[in-house]
Amino acid sequence: MSEEALDLGEDRSLLLLDDDETFLKRLAKAMEKRGFEVEMAGSVAAGKAIATARPPAYAVCDLRLEDGNGLDVVEVLREKRPDCRIVVLTGYGAIATAVAAVKIGATDYLSKPTDATDITNALLSRGDSLPPPPENPMSADRVRWEHIQRVYELCDRNVSETARRLNMHRRTLQRILAKRSPR
Repeated sequence: MSEEALDLGEDRSLLLLDDDETFLKRLAKAMEKRGFEVEMAGSVAAGKAIATARPPAYAVCDLRLEDGNGLDVVEVLREKRPDCRIVVLTGYGAIATAVAAVKIGATDYLSKPTDATDITNALLSRGDSLPPPPENPMSADRVRWEHIQRVYELCDRNVSETARRLNMHRRTLQRILAKRSPR
């Protein structure tokens, strides 16, 4: 997609929600070059305030923020502006969180690191085409990690309840959840 050929529609408002200030500023600059009218938020509270006061046409929300979960902002956006195109970003890519994000109303889900081109393509994609199958399937460690993430999401991100259901010690589960996903 060339930068001039983007069809953003009448409303080009874009909310960027991420607590990584450097990434946020770099992404905002790149998205402005593509024609978006960017508003930045560095916390769930700021994201909810913008989503309530000025619901944007587009949004890019980080999943894990210092003051909470980006999915809380996705819920507010869905309520205030049902046609908002939302992409959820995370450094902790997991099938369970992707499913949760899409169920709540996200348009797409991308794992970090990602760039402005991937994000723009995700925001503007309208097709229902499926991606090609993976070249390298998940490892056994990754499958285990995905299962833990799924149970964690099903337990509404309650560590104690998840540990009980998985029959594992709560601290062990906390250590697993704090780490990045295995390859």
